[in-house]
Amino acid sequence: MSKEWFKRAYVCTRPFMLMIFLQTSYAVNGLVVKSALNKGLNHYTFAVYRNAVAALFFGPFAFFLERKVRPKMTISIFLKILLMGLLEPVIDQNLYFAGMKLTTATFAAAMCNIVPAITFVMAWILRLEMVKMKSIHSQGKIIGTLVTVGGAMIMTLIRGPAFQFPWTNHNTVHHQTSVNVVSTQDQIKGSVMIALSCFSLASFFIVQVSFLFKIQSCFKELMNQTRKKVVCSGI
Repeated sequence: MSKEWFKRAYVCTRPFMLMIFLQTSYAVNGLVVKSALNKGLNHYTFAVYRNAVAALFFGPFAFFLERKVRPKMTISIFLKILLMGLLEPVIDQNLYFAGMKLTTATFAAAMCNIVPAITFVMAWILRLEMVKMKSIHSQGKIIGTLVTVGGAMIMTLIRGPAFQFPWTNHNTVHHQTSVNVVSTQDQIKGSVMIALSCFSLASFFIVQVSFLFKIQSCFKELMNQTRKKVVCSGI
């Protein structure tokens, strides 16, 4: 096989490799955060520090790379940035982490799969997404929406038996089962919190679409969001 073949294969598979890496990072992040929450981490404190680190990381990019190309700050742009800062870090992140603390990392990650479905429905209602029933593209979106919502409902309403692996401690399994029975109300509360966080994140995406039509400076927009996130999360 020639170098050209490897180069073409790399170019074709790069988006999928990056997406797999991104999803793996989300999974690892969920496990680490869940472990920290179980050990007493406050989700409000975590949201503040998370957005503060993001602001410090993206700040130099916005300052040095897009100082001369960023648009002027208007009242409309400022209000949209403030609204996005309220939807994603304050409502979404706090509800999501609070719900994860009451449920499991696996359940929280699975519930996030309904965000594209909610975004699609909201975009369709607001006329941002055109749906043609005879189009294969639109039919695929509708089927995907039904599948993701159905999967989320199954994860919410159905609980199967616990898997016992060869290295699993049977006493731990019985203890975990008794804990799950006792905390059923907390799990329902956590499920509702995660569902509301998904609606908040979908609303954030809808607002972001209209915002990106008016602003072309991506790093500046991201920096403004993270800065507002720190302020709103701290409040």
